[in-house]
Amino acid sequence: MPEKPELKRSLSLPMLALYGLGTTIGAGIYSLIGEVTNIAGMQAPAAFLMAAIMASLTAFSFAELASRFPRSAGEAFYIQKAFELKWLSLVIGLMVVFAGVVSAAAIANAFVGYLHEFLDVSRVTAIILIIGLLGIVAAWGISESVIAAGVVTIIEIGGLCMVIWAGGDELTRLPEVLPQMVPSLEWGSLSVVMAGAVLAFFAFIGFEDLVNVAEETKNPAKVLPMAIVITLVVTTVIYVLISVIAVLAVPLDQLTSHEAPLVLIYESKTGQSAYILSMIGIIAVLNGALIQIIMASRVLYGLASQRMLPGILATVNARTRTPVYATGMVVGVVLVLALGFGLAGLAQTTSLITLAIFALVNGALIRIRLRDGRSFKTVSYPLAVPILGLLVSLGFLAIGIFG
Repeated sequence: MPEKPELKRSLSLPMLALYGLGTTIGAGIYSLIGEVTNIAGMQAPAAFLMAAIMASLTAFSFAELASRFPRSAGEAFYIQKAFELKWLSLVIGLMVVFAGVVSAAAIANAFVGYLHEFLDVSRVTAIILIIGLLGIVAAWGISESVIAAGVVTIIEIGGLCMVIWAGGDELTRLPEVLPQMVPSLEWGSLSVVMAGAVLAFFAFIGFEDLVNVAEETKNPAKVLPMAIVITLVVTTVIYVLISVIAVLAVPLDQLTSHEAPLVLIYESKTGQSAYILSMIGIIAVLNGALIQIIMASRVLYGLASQRMLPGILATVNARTRTPVYATGMVVGVVLVLALGFGLAGLAQTTSLITLAIFALVNGALIRIRLRDGRSFKTVSYPLAVPILGLLVSLGFLAIGIFG
């Protein structure tokens, strides 16, 4: 009887770091800077910084859990290890998949905004073609997909450097406008920044995707935590810098109403066409969608491998060594959501689902640490990290729902 094909273990630290940066940077700053500014105004940089703090606490929890349990469908596996409730593991796994497909759908809508800088093509046609293409790439092979995503990530970071170069002279005004950017301690001011942070949090979603390619990673117990930290640090620096330049470089009403806000900044500061930047913007948002599709398909694969979902979703193609049926299901759901909903609503929904997942994952680590103690053979952080991560995730989830 022939051996059942398995996932190919071929990902290194540089590939994983570029993978993480691709899903955060591509999905976030290229598409959401205008939306966050619409909520937080001049305090948009504070919203991005607050979102980074929200994300960092849980990032360290993911790093510790990934080191302890390097498995696909990581979040579901962590919940199972902590609480030994199969139904809860299935729910959290499906939440992760849903967050991934909603995120990919949001990014597909952002893609249309940048595409309109070049072509007057209908939104429906553009979304169908691009999601179909991404599905083919995701099914092609994990090494090929991640290498392609890594190359694109380098290109999109280059695009952000173009924006920083174009608007960098605005940073000389920072001392005089800094008081407008710093929120006061009054609830009215803080609540606006917090609301912006909930949406900006979408731009940091990505580091947690890394745990779901654990079974395709070389030495995952060591490499995954390092990749998560690198992704978060680099993303935070770039986001805060770009958001500061954005609110200084152009009038806020123009920034919030433009479909491609970074293009607006570049053109207004240089007086030149942003043709190249628009092309990079298109590539960037597509890169984020591709990585979300890869992630969601691996979670479905992991759940099916653990016999929580039909076994066909755990089928690995003998030639591509990828879960082709799981990938096809993810692509179909992304297409439906992308055609049915707009960017801001999808991004907000993704943020709320992810905050709920983060709360459960932090709770799982707390339970494991209290039961099993601190591990000195794997990456480990103080117990205060998941406790604060749980409280912050629950707090911002409440703000997002009721605020």
